[in-house]
Amino acid sequence: MVLTQFAIVMGRYVFGVNSIAAQESVLYLHATLFMLAAGYTLLVDKHVRVDVFYAKASPATRRRIDIFGHLFLLLPSMGALLYWSWPSVRNSWKILEGPLSVGGIEAVFLMKTLIPAFCILVMLQSVSVLIRLLSKRAPS
Repeated sequence: MVLTQFAIVMGRYVFGVNSIAAQESVLYLHATLFMLAAGYTLLVDKHVRVDVFYAKASPATRRRIDIFGHLFLLLPSMGALLYWSWPSVRNSWKILEGPLSVGGIEAVFLMKTLIPAFCILVMLQSVSVLIRLLSKRAPS
């Protein structure tokens, strides 16, 4: 991504060549990276979290907070996002939606597909984490 952005800047300012598709490719690469890596980030427990209470909590309390967060926040929000985004993604595939800009990448439908993929991957990882949390005995 960095090399692509560097090439775009060099092409534009050094050689006077501008490509909307190349500029959009950086957006597509970033979207793909962040949307598809979210499940892995959850796996390695590196998601952003408000540590006001969590940092000082005991392991048992942290476990309860994690279970609550997965069951009542993460899974429902991913389910809602999947449910509400699906019609837009389906319609985008129906018409093979193209770019808003002339000369852009002719694959907006592919980028929109990242939304349900993101939801499904995060939900699967959340279920995996929940199974792990629920199978552990609570520390005394």
